[in-house]
Amino acid sequence: MQNKITHLFNIKYPIVQGGMIWVSGWRLASAVSNAGGLGLIGAGSMYPEVLREHIQKCKKVTDKPFGVNVPMLYPDIEKIMEIIVEEGVKIVFTSAGNPKTWTSFLKEKGIKVVHVVSSVKFALKAELSGVDAVVCEGFEAGGHNGREETTTFALIPMVKEQLKIPVIAAGGIGSGRGMLAAMVLGADGVQIGSRFAATKESSAHDNFKKTILEVKDGDTQVTLKELAPVRLVKNKFYNEIQELYQQNPTKEQLIELLGRARAKRGMFEGNLDDGELEIGQIAGIIHEIKPAKAVLNDIIEEFNAVKAFIHHI
Repeated sequence: MQNKITHLFNIKYPIVQGGMIWVSGWRLASAVSNAGGLGLIGAGSMYPEVLREHIQKCKKVTDKPFGVNVPMLYPDIEKIMEIIVEEGVKIVFTSAGNPKTWTSFLKEKGIKVVHVVSSVKFALKAELSGVDAVVCEGFEAGGHNGREETTTFALIPMVKEQLKIPVIAAGGIGSGRGMLAAMVLGADGVQIGSRFAATKESSAHDNFKKTILEVKDGDTQVTLKELAPVRLVKNKFYNEIQELYQQNPTKEQLIELLGRARAKRGMFEGNLDDGELEIGQIAGIIHEIKPAKAVLNDIIEEFNAVKAFIHHI
């Protein structure tokens, strides 16, 4: 299955694993890369030296391409970028910030750069900044989200119409059917997060993985738009946010309620009541914890079967 994305990253399948905080360590990234996709280490939840350790461990267990996802709203960004260059990482996905800030620096070092966007406006800005591709992430996605509330399948064709560089679709894609639908609409590849969060190699806590299997439609919601919009499972902490909203809170009050390390508490430490549990709407079709390789194989098998079926209609 060769196309622009497989050529860009030198991978077998145009499937990128989401670089999710507290979920995407070296075990998951290497497993996806070894299975033919592009694994990403999620730097957003790592101190610089922890990231270095994950990159080094990943290099030991795969000779396939892998990358690092860097949300630019986190501190220590300069150290993180230095480590990425020092460790010879060849692919970086940036998000939550201006792509101009780091793209030229990374490109000068021979690194492929992809930026995550949630609108046509920001996709065009990313292309102008010189990125190699964009990820178009729709409102269905888990974790930090766009303010525009544009769904993935509305966003893909609008972005594709405007851009010359490759487009990767993300948000609400967790199956071969979803992958095929995204590519029919113009995507050159897909990025899948939630489905890989629920794998054996994911660094998520078992409590969180079990919760993913229980999530149904309507069990997640985007909230905290005044800070940074984030899709959460409706748990005790989510309910506390909604109760605070009834009082017309100030931004400072929301920050105080959020506190520190909520995502770590929920997804990494398994506190299902007081932690942030970030997952996408597509969790409703996830019913089993499998190895990452099996998940990727399932997606490709279904993609090929449905594509063949449509061809014969």
